[in-house]
Amino acid sequence: MTNNKLTAIVLAGGQSSRMGQDKALIPIQGIPMLQRVFSIAQACADTVYVVTPWPERYQHLLLPGCQFIQELPSSPSSLSSHTPHTSHPPSSPSHGPLVGFAQGMAQVQTEWVLLLACDLPKLKVEVLQAWITRLDSVGDDAIAALAHHAKGWEPLCGFYRRRCLPELLDFINQGGRSFQQWLKQHPVQVLPVLEAEMFFNCNTPEDLTGNE
Repeated sequence: MTNNKLTAIVLAGGQSSRMGQDKALIPIQGIPMLQRVFSIAQACADTVYVVTPWPERYQHLLLPGCQFIQELPSSPSSLSSHTPHTSHPPSSPSHGPLVGFAQGMAQVQTEWVLLLACDLPKLKVEVLQAWITRLDSVGDDAIAALAHHAKGWEPLCGFYRRRCLPELLDFINQGGRSFQQWLKQHPVQVLPVLEAEMFFNCNTPEDLTGNE
């Protein structure tokens, strides 16, 4: 059940410092985590982008139809430009998911974007597809439709309107790097939390226990 009004962006730019190895490549039930998330994204959207500073790391994965976007060091000039740059070394440090998201959004043509982190081993396609059916009823003023919990929004597993990109770039170019701070400035529609465990993400080796 893909949706032609929807593009998916998978972020694979984290340093995985607490894990000690690249989370995107860790197998969960025999399948690398990025490959699992990509296949779920592909079941929801016709176009799937993977935003990462190091696309060469993931070329060997089974990602049919994947379009890589090389994440770049952030600066006002690089973020406002829609032309791809490839001059920075692959080992450039990541600068947070908000910047990677903005760089991916610059390529999107559809009204809605599904944003997913690559380290969601309990992601369920059925829940995402149930949420997709609600997008038509999201208020016109809302820039996003996201789940919410006591700690705030769940920004790396939800939906954003493409037209929020100018405001996002303004926030980043003023030094903003926090999804939560950016979302506080705009109307966001709450999605029902159908399965809270879906938002579980792997950050440490201990998190992998029971998921491998």
